[in-house]
Amino acid sequence: MFVRLSKTFRFEAAHHLPTFPDGHKCRRLHGHSFRFDVIVAGEVDPAKGYLIDYGDIKAAAVPIVRLLDHYNLNDIEGLENPTSEVLSKWIFDRLKPALPQLSSIVVHETCTSSCEYSGGK
Repeated sequence: MFVRLSKTFRFEAAHHLPTFPDGHKCRRLHGHSFRFDVIVAGEVDPAKGYLIDYGDIKAAAVPIVRLLDHYNLNDIEGLENPTSEVLSKWIFDRLKPALPQLSSIVVHETCTSSCEYSGGK
């Protein structure tokens, strides 16, 4: 049986988007209540009845949350231009070694705006 599991994490952070046009509201420093979904996918182990322990996902993601929570994202190496697109790839790249079944990361910048990165081109 093939399944996809999702676990959600939250952090508060500030950022500005330096590549946006002058005068654009996102070019100014502002903050968000970010959340991101860690999505893993694969075949359920028939002997266990599950794909992965949610606790293993949490153990891998909490250190990432600590790097981001209550910081200015622009000050973090690799996030000098912290768009949702860049942030979702940045999180994916850091989680993939610890979570081989990682399928995608969905970053929710606002209640209505999100970006999904699946490790592809």
